[in-house]
Parts: sequence; structure tokens; C-alpha cells
Amino acid sequence: MLQKINMSTINNTSGEVPPSGGGGGAFSKSECLSHYKWGDDCYGWNFIDTDVLSVKQELMPPDTAEQLHYHEKSSQVFFILKGKATFTIDGVESVLKPEQGIAIKPGQKHFISNKENSDLEFILYSTPSTKNDRINIE
Repeated sequence: MLQKINMSTINNTSGEVPPSGGGGGAFSKSECLSHYKWGDDCYGWNFIDTDVLSVKQELMPPDTAEQLHYHEKSSQVFFILKGKATFTIDGVESVLKPEQGIAIKPGQKHFISNKENSDLEFILYSTPSTKNDRINIE
């Protein structure tokens, strides 16, 4: 039996990562810290949200993309669950399929897009959190 996660343990600002990534409990899209909409009808679910670690699942419908940007401090790892993701990192395009991941270092200009005819779903890990650490490039 899965243990439900204590969200108050995760949603802290002390800078400490909760044990086992969130108090030892399970989380899912239906049991998450928050659900949000971003970009052009894209959606996200926050699973872990501390100053030192952010873990999210995001969904991008067909023909959507985020804005080119970079992070001064945060490193990110994207892991594809469903669909194909097109990443542009420092001007180089890479296509990832399910069960593939990619790491993005601080300072790398990047964006993700879904050029396919089906939804794209992925897990996004950021350390430290990208709160107040996103510089959009127009």
C-alpha cells in the first residue's frame, strides 16, 4: 500500500530536501502540491518544491513551445514520458523520445517544443529551484 505524502513536509523553504524526495510518501498528478497552466494550453503538476529541488510533470499539446530562456543558477534534467520533445540548447536542436533524458546546465539558452501531432509529457528536475531564476530571451 502506498503511503500518502505529507505535503507540508515538502512545501518548505528551509533549503533542505525532504527524506526520500518528499517525506517517504507517494505523489501523482492527482495528489500534488499544485496544478498550473502555462504557455499555450500547457499544464504542469508540482511534486516537490523546495529552494534546493523542484520536481514537476508537464504536458505540452501538439504544436506548442516555450520561450527561449536560461537560468543563472539552476541545472535542469528533462526525462520524456510520452511523445517526442524537440530541444534547442545553445542553438543546437535535439529530438528525444520516451525513456530518454537531457541535462541543461546553468547559462545554456534553451527551449522545448512539441512539433508532433500528439501530447508530450515529461518530468522536469531543477536544482536549485528555478524560482526567480529564469531570464527570457526575446
